[in-house]
Amino acid sequence: MHTDDLAAVCAIEKQVQYAPWSEKLFAEGLERHRCIVAINQQQQIVGFSIVQFIVDEAHLLNIAVEPTQQKQGIGKVLLDDVLVNSQQKKASTIFLEVRESNQRAIQLYQAAGFNEIGLRKNYYPTAHGKENAVIMALMIF
Repeated sequence: MHTDDLAAVCAIEKQVQYAPWSEKLFAEGLERHRCIVAINQQQQIVGFSIVQFIVDEAHLLNIAVEPTQQKQGIGKVLLDDVLVNSQQKKASTIFLEVRESNQRAIQLYQAAGFNEIGLRKNYYPTAHGKENAVIMALMIF
């Protein structure tokens, strides 16, 4: 992900999140985290992931796929990159939070070996209040 990609990344984020990250937040992430984009055959950005590394832990901060491109394996490709890069960086565990209602994402994470380790009550904003976040982790050996 580069500065030139931020408009496309923000457009995806606005489509998939009730409270999307700002372009400024994405720009700050470019300097501090591993930020990658998924590009289709037409050279369009169709997804992205952002991972933060702290000591021996990886934290998947954000991952998204453009809605019309979902269910095509792009999310799995992005997640696989997170796994490989976390191993290369010698992370012992990868952590993430996901909306409790996002069962498709939870199934993707479980298929990759993630387990539920906790719940953050009222974590994500919604149109009608707050939604719980499922905390998931994958230990890397």
